[in-house]
Amino acid sequence: MTECAHNHTSAGDAQAHRDEPVSSARRLLAAFVVITIFMVVEVVGGIISGSLALLADAAHMLTDAMALGLAVSAQFIALRPADERRHFGYHRARVLAAFVNGILLMFLLAWIAIEAIHRFTAPFDVNAKVMFSVAVAGLAANAIAFVILHGGDVKDLNVRGAMLHVVSDLLGSIAAIIAAIIILTTGWTQIDPILSMLVVFLIGHSAWRLLKETAHILLEGAPKDIDIHKLADEVKQSAPGVEDVHEIRIWQLTPDQSSLTMHARVSDSSLTDKALDDIKQFLERRYGITQSTVQIEVGDGCPDCCCSSDEHTVTDIDSARGDRFHHHQGHVHAHAHAHGGRGAAAFLAHD
Repeated sequence: MTECAHNHTSAGDAQAHRDEPVSSARRLLAAFVVITIFMVVEVVGGIISGSLALLADAAHMLTDAMALGLAVSAQFIALRPADERRHFGYHRARVLAAFVNGILLMFLLAWIAIEAIHRFTAPFDVNAKVMFSVAVAGLAANAIAFVILHGGDVKDLNVRGAMLHVVSDLLGSIAAIIAAIIILTTGWTQIDPILSMLVVFLIGHSAWRLLKETAHILLEGAPKDIDIHKLADEVKQSAPGVEDVHEIRIWQLTPDQSSLTMHARVSDSSLTDKALDDIKQFLERRYGITQSTVQIEVGDGCPDCCCSSDEHTVTDIDSARGDRFHHHQGHVHAHAHAHGGRGAAAFLAHD
C-alpha cells in the first residue's frame, strides 16, 4: 500500500471552491426574498381589489418561491462536511434539488400547455387592463431576481434550475404584456394562448436538458467530455512502464467534481511507485481529476476480472464480470501457479 502525498489543491483554490456555494446560496436567498415579497403584495392586492388574475398569478409565484426555497436549502446542505454516513459529503444535494426543480418546471409547463389548448377551444373573457398591470409588476420582480441569479456560478445545476423558473416567469410576463396590448388594441384574445404555447416550447427545451443532465449525474454517469478509450491510451503514454489500463470508472459528484478508479498493469514491480505518481499527476493535469484511486498490478492478469487484460484495454464492466462469482477463485489460483505462487501485486492509492 502506498501513501498519496500529493497536494492537488492550493489553499487559495480550496478557499475559492468553498466560497462559490456560499456566494450562490446568498444569490438564491436574495432572489427568494424578492419573489416572496412580490407574491405577498399580489395576494394583498388581489384580496383588496377582488382581482382573480392577481390571485392566480400569486399562486404561480408561490411555485417559484417554493423552487427557490428548495434551491436555497440544498445550497446550505451542500456546505456540510463529509461524515461517517456521507463519505463524499453533501454536494449532491444541489444536483438533487436541480432535478426536483426540473420536474416541477415540466409539470408547470404541462399545466400551461393544457390551459392554452383549453382556451383555444372555449371562449373566455380577459381583463386586459388588469392583465397588463400584473404582467408589468411581475416583469419587474422577475427581472430583479434574474439579475441576482445571473451573476452566480453557471456550472451549479442548482442555480441553473432556479434560474429556469425565474426565466419562465420572465418570458411569461413579457408574453402577457404583449398579449394585453394586442387585446386592448384589437380585441383578439387568441393571442394569449398562442404566446403561452411559445413560452412553453422555449422553456421546455432547457428544462428537459436540465433533467437529463441531473439524472445522468444522479445515476453515476461519466462526464460526457471524457472518452475512456482515449484516456486509457493517454495514461499509457504519460506513464512509462504501464502496459495496460482497464476497469476504468468515472463518475460525477457535481458537474465540476469528478472521481475516478482504474487498474493499471506494469511488468516490473520496481515501476509501481513511479507509475502511480505519473498517472495521478496526469489525471489532475489533463482532466482536472484530483480524487482518484489507482490500482497498480504486476503480472499478466487482473485479480478482479475474469478476462485477460491483454485482450481488453478498457474492460466493459458488465461483460467482464458476468461470471466473476463462479470463476474468481479458479482464476486467482491459476494465476498464482503460473507465477510461482507470487500472484499479482496490487498497490492501491487514494486521495
